[in-house]
Amino acid sequence: MVHVIEEAGRCLQCKKPLCMNGCPISTQIPQMIKLLKENKVKEAGRMLFENNPLSVVCSLVCDHQRQCEGHCVLAKRGQGIHISSIENYISETCLDTVEIETAPDNGKMIAVIGAGPAGITIAIEMRRRGYDVTIFDSRDKIGGVLRYGIPEFRLPKTILERYKDKLTSLGIHIRPNTTIGGALIIDDLFRDGYKAIFIGTGVWRPKKLSIPGESLGNVHFAIDFLVNPQAYSVGPRVAVIGAGNTAMDVARTILRFPGHHEVTIYARRNVSDAASDEIEYAQLEGARFEFCMKPVRIEKTGPVFVRTIVGEDGKITGEEPGEIKREADTTFIAISQGPKSKLVDTTEGLKPSKNGLLLTDEKGQTTHPGIFAAGDVVLGARTVVEAVSYAKKVAQSMDEYVSSLAD
Repeated sequence: MVHVIEEAGRCLQCKKPLCMNGCPISTQIPQMIKLLKENKVKEAGRMLFENNPLSVVCSLVCDHQRQCEGHCVLAKRGQGIHISSIENYISETCLDTVEIETAPDNGKMIAVIGAGPAGITIAIEMRRRGYDVTIFDSRDKIGGVLRYGIPEFRLPKTILERYKDKLTSLGIHIRPNTTIGGALIIDDLFRDGYKAIFIGTGVWRPKKLSIPGESLGNVHFAIDFLVNPQAYSVGPRVAVIGAGNTAMDVARTILRFPGHHEVTIYARRNVSDAASDEIEYAQLEGARFEFCMKPVRIEKTGPVFVRTIVGEDGKITGEEPGEIKREADTTFIAISQGPKSKLVDTTEGLKPSKNGLLLTDEKGQTTHPGIFAAGDVVLGARTVVEAVSYAKKVAQSMDEYVSSLAD
């Protein structure tokens, strides 16, 4: 509390706030801080929620150094304001009590497939507009990547339970354990009266290295591991191939397992793509890094690499001769992921791009009339705040589309 007040007191209330320029959803940061200093926490919380329904989540998982905090004018002179702590205090305090105004029920039904960041945002935005909203999710609990792809130590799952209560209090229906593209298909939803359908199913198909050894019993895909880490037997020496945020989550999760574990993260280039603070935490907790290492195969005793040559522009320009073997009891592959294909396979006219992501126009309209999409299933694996920002724009498009339909 004292820390938050002290940080708020450091804000210069810039006339041209660079912090807002760094925020993908343009959070009114100076206004948020001003309201806090005036003891108007509820007003600040309402403003944050209206702009970003997942404000409390973003305050915990955003890459703040590349976004708001990194753009703070004070960061150029030393330490920027810890904006995330201020936002977290306000949004977490107000999450359960913030009132969401909704338009009168218009009698029109909207289906949301996927209860991840984009799906939750769309559901709230469409309910605000008076629509009857039902969320369908293949898992038993809401959250998508927030629950099954981000570890508990970064995002407490109790927050997602509070979001479930918020959704149901708004009158939003939730159908868990329901895969659209299984027993029910999209045609069934249109048959039953849904005027528009939103797809926010995320990206859950792991990308392969396409090298020998990926099917060995001690090799696992990172995104599958993060769904339920306790289901896995992990040896004392662990290799993580890939150096993005998912790789950091895997490494930090394993380092929290009982017993001693040596975790090494391998990157093809000479840098990591993960957020700077996630890299620092991983190192602090004991993870080692090896750069310029390209995997060529995985053996029972560990992965085998060749060393890459990286140019000044950060691109790989070649490889050094000879192989480098590293011993590992367990190897994880963390090189991103793509979408599953059930919806495309069971819906005529719904087309994917070459990489399997859904094709949409600038308004989120897919190649099938009445079906919209946003989030990772369109953009690939991105950040939570980007999914929320895009989903808000798509909600407007869906509203315009349904309003244009003849009754």
